[in-house]
Parts: sequence; structure tokens; C-alpha cells
Amino acid sequence: MNRSSKGINTICTHVGEVKDEQFKGAVSPIYMSSSYAFEDVAVKRYPRYFNTPNQEALCKKIATLEHAESALIFGSGMAAISHALMAFLKAGDHIILQQTLYGGTYNFAVTQFEKYGISYSFTEGWTAEDFEKEIQPTTKVIYIETPSNPLLTITDVEAIAQVSKKYGLISMIDNTFASPVNQNPIDFGIDIILHSATKYMGGHSDICAGAVAASQEHIHTIWESSICFGGSLSDQTVWLLERSLKTMGLRVRAQNENAQKMAEFLLSHNEIDAVYYPGLESHPDHELAKRQMNGFGGMLSFELREGINPSEFMKNLQLIKPSMSLAGVESTMLLPVLTSHALMSPEDRFKQGIKDGLIRFSIGIEEIEDLIADIEQALARIKSKSVLA
Repeated sequence: MNRSSKGINTICTHVGEVKDEQFKGAVSPIYMSSSYAFEDVAVKRYPRYFNTPNQEALCKKIATLEHAESALIFGSGMAAISHALMAFLKAGDHIILQQTLYGGTYNFAVTQFEKYGISYSFTEGWTAEDFEKEIQPTTKVIYIETPSNPLLTITDVEAIAQVSKKYGLISMIDNTFASPVNQNPIDFGIDIILHSATKYMGGHSDICAGAVAASQEHIHTIWESSICFGGSLSDQTVWLLERSLKTMGLRVRAQNENAQKMAEFLLSHNEIDAVYYPGLESHPDHELAKRQMNGFGGMLSFELREGINPSEFMKNLQLIKPSMSLAGVESTMLLPVLTSHALMSPEDRFKQGIKDGLIRFSIGIEEIEDLIADIEQALARIKSKSVLA
């Protein structure tokens, strides 16, 4: 494995740099060419083959962060997920997916797999036993997500890896919510790590990208399919992502700290009905999260007391942005029923425990006192309006 004894911030800052041999600049130069020489060269470079200088360097950084041998980068998180899945699945194969999943992944499974003759099962829960009982003779892949979007359920990563190895299956995990700062699933035996790099890796709500990290063998299998599908990332965005990753360790740790304090504040508030955050001792999988995570992350979800309209609440926020996506330096909220999980049927959302009023909260790096004050004033304004009415 491509492990490093260096600290996370050192890896983020220095690993995978493109050296500026001509001018000795402090940051990586950007190579925008889409056409390279093919004669008398060691590598025939082409953007769709994931091997331009900036692409190769960024993949080295991501692989090191995830304790992997190799990595690939894509144009979006869903590109990374779909390319990885289709590289290991064919007609007649079966895949087991975790019950609680990002809505885009769920939609991909239910709308695309049948077209290719791939069967699938969703687990009833997210324990190793839930996955093992769904295994069929044709099962090839187990797919998990932890912490999950949007309810922050925690799946036992090591237990899933053991089940996968017991039956000779490929294990995949969406590690977006945790980020490589908080969780490294390869250390627990998971085969393939997936990220929406738009989120914590990018961290500034200004790029769209995806990433896959795994062994050299598995990355080569994905590469063989991906050069046909064409989901590569432009070198300008590659350069921006490499730049953004330099501060990921600092950003994520600040978000971890803020999220813990915010979860504790919301849990004690009489206008809040429920809070979902693995850093809370009241979370059913708190001890499991402590064992497999280095930090509990910057994401949480909560439900307002009955009678408080969540849309009205968010419209009264002055600092926190009602906005799609997550993991930027700015704090944002959204309603999964209208955004991330809008493509799921109401019945399927209900099965996952996603209520219509659930609010997903991505905590930024602002001072926690300012974020709490914003929530307090929004609730106060709603309360005063209801009194006046």
C-alpha cells in the first residue's frame, strides 16, 4: 500500500505536486494541453486516459490520503460511482446495496441496473448480518456508505470487509461524508473507496469532481472501462482540486469541532425534536463510530418540533445558506425530500426514515457562536410571526 508516515496536513500540502522545473514556482504548474507527443515518449498522454501531468499528480495525492496504491479522478461523484460499479458488474451479476444511501446512487441502481441485466438487493438494515443474508450465488459486489446521507447511520466497515472476503466479493464504500481525514476504509479491508470530490476534497463549493482509490489491480480494471465511458476531468479543475486539497485537513477538523458543538446545542433545544450525529453519545452507533473514525465529521441532520415549517425556518436564516450540495467552508442546510433524495419515492424515503421535514446541515468553518445565533434568531422570528398571526 502507498502508506506514508507523514501527517495529514503534510500529505495534503506536498504529496502529488507537479514540480515546476523551469521557474521553480511554489505551486504546481497547470498543463492545459489536450494533445501530447506520441513518438519517442515514455507515456502517451491523453486527457481521457487519465494520464496528463496534473491528473497523475492529483491521483497520487488522493491515493496517499486514502492509504491506497492508486486512484482515478472523474468529472463528478456519480461518475466515479457509476464507473466503478460498471467496471465490476455485468449481465447476470448481483449487487447488494446498503438501505441508507445517497439519493443519486439509489436512483442509479433502480433506473440503470435492469437495463444491463444486473440484479440488486437493498438491505433491511446496515449490519453485517443484513448484508450476508442477501448474498446470492451471482453476487459480485457489496456497496456501503458510512456515515450515510442524510441520517448519519454508521455501518461496521471492518465487518463488511470480512463478509466480502469470506464470499470472494468486491467491497465498495462511499466515503464522502467522512473524508479521508476522518476515515480510511482500506485500513479495515474495504477494496474500493469512492468520493464525491465536489464535497470535502474540493471544500469551496466551486468545482465538481469524483474520485476512486483502490489497489493498482482494481484501479486498472476501472480504468479499462472508464477510458471507454469518457468521464475524465479537465486539467483546470484538476489543478483547482489539488489546490483545495492542501487545506482539507485544516478545514475538516474545524468542521468536526463545529459540528460536535452544534449537535450538542440542537439536542438541548426545546424546538428541536431529533438530532442525527454520530458524535453524540445518544447516537445508537456512537461507539462504533469512535472505533472506525478519526473524527465524527461536519454533517448532521435534525428535525424541528412539530408545527414549525422547515422551509420557513430556513428562509429566516441570515448567515447559514439554504443551498444544495455540502461540505463547503460555508454552512448550508437543505431538505433532502426536495434535493438529494427527491428522486426517491415517498415510500422508499419512509423506509429509510427520511421524513419530509428532515433538515440536512453541513457545518462550515464559521465561529460556532455565530451559527448558533443565526439558528436562534430564525426560530425566534418564526415564533413571533405565529404569535402575531
